[in-house]
Amino acid sequence: MSFHSLGLDAQLLRNVEAQGYALTTPIQKKTIPAILEGRDVVGLAQTGTGKTAAFVLPVLHRLLSGPRRKLRALIVGPTRELAEQTKDVLLKLGAGTGLRHVTIYGGVGMQPQINGVRQGADIAIACPGRLLDLLGQGKFTLDHVECLVLDEADRMFDMGFLPDIRKILKRLPAAHQTLLFSATMPDEIRKLAHEILRDPVTVQIAHSKPAETVDHALYPVEQGQKTALLLELLNTLGDGSVLVFTRTKHRAKRLAAQLTAAGRRAASLQGNLSQRQRQAALDGFKSGRHQILVATDLAARGIDVADITHVINLDMPVTVDDYTHRIGRTGRAAKTGDAFTFTTREDEGAVRAIERLLGFKIERRRLDGFDYSRAPAPQASPSRPRAQPPRASARKPGGKPGGKPGGRPGGQGSGRVRSFGSVKAKRRFSR
Repeated sequence: MSFHSLGLDAQLLRNVEAQGYALTTPIQKKTIPAILEGRDVVGLAQTGTGKTAAFVLPVLHRLLSGPRRKLRALIVGPTRELAEQTKDVLLKLGAGTGLRHVTIYGGVGMQPQINGVRQGADIAIACPGRLLDLLGQGKFTLDHVECLVLDEADRMFDMGFLPDIRKILKRLPAAHQTLLFSATMPDEIRKLAHEILRDPVTVQIAHSKPAETVDHALYPVEQGQKTALLLELLNTLGDGSVLVFTRTKHRAKRLAAQLTAAGRRAASLQGNLSQRQRQAALDGFKSGRHQILVATDLAARGIDVADITHVINLDMPVTVDDYTHRIGRTGRAAKTGDAFTFTTREDEGAVRAIERLLGFKIERRRLDGFDYSRAPAPQASPSRPRAQPPRASARKPGGKPGGKPGGRPGGQGSGRVRSFGSVKAKRRFSR
């Protein structure tokens, strides 16, 4: 479907064209008309499906009519990185409209955020904690908000933000439009949607399979040999940008330091960094100053970096959905990419769960020249869920989840994903 058939404002259509878009994605095609009609909407779709534009465009269209310089739209998301990504989309699609925005999140000064609202922001993009801090101090109100967007609702639940979301809802006018977007629908989010949405339109886009341009491979290795294997594997990958995932914040920080000490241009992205440090790490990775970014799943939410050539799972992800989110960072825009996962004997159940979902056996590789007989370095294994069969996971509030060119080292064969099918809920791996 063409964007021109949606009835959007002419300036917004010019902005869409300027970004090189002509046709809507499935989530945009099904949600934008309902949002423009003023309906409450539940949108279930993965990252990378165009969901940000699916709510930004109709919200901008709505705000072009009516009063200006009042806070009329509130977009709430789980992380600062996602807030910045949403802001970037808003700036591009809202160019020339005169609409103002403000980002509100912790780790930076409050006063510029307070001034942004008081000086007439039409849209606020906020993380729950800092927003409630400012509301509790009476710095501003949400009395004029007409549209609330809850973005990545399942991740906000994972991070324990559900009580904060309920507090924010109590501060909104009774009559407002609510748009809830989520990759999955755990019971708690389903209950919240039932409580706060009025006769919503529900749109579910089947989990898309990874790009056909991504090759997948497993590298079986002892836990204590992972860092040594990574260093040698990196020597075979050329100059591409590499995103490495670890299970914990401490492990991400330590690995980035080890890579730097080995002469690699590396940085970490994890929850213990200040906002300035997090932004510097992302900017360095985007610009190429850092070739390697080591991240946790949570910190990586909202990363939108083009031309990532390799994703390497140093630690096995906790869920099948986390695996798909990780590898979705490469092989974009018809470029080729590789997704490598280091596995230990403890990961056999996890591997089987992935392969059941994929429908075929992933290629196992050994890196030529690596001494697999060397004594493993002493280190603690990352914490893992208790052994259990794959099932839909419903994490408790506050719980944490355990977002190209170059050769394919250490083996031939494709290992390419053929189909992911529809994943309706997160599944924990068995062991």
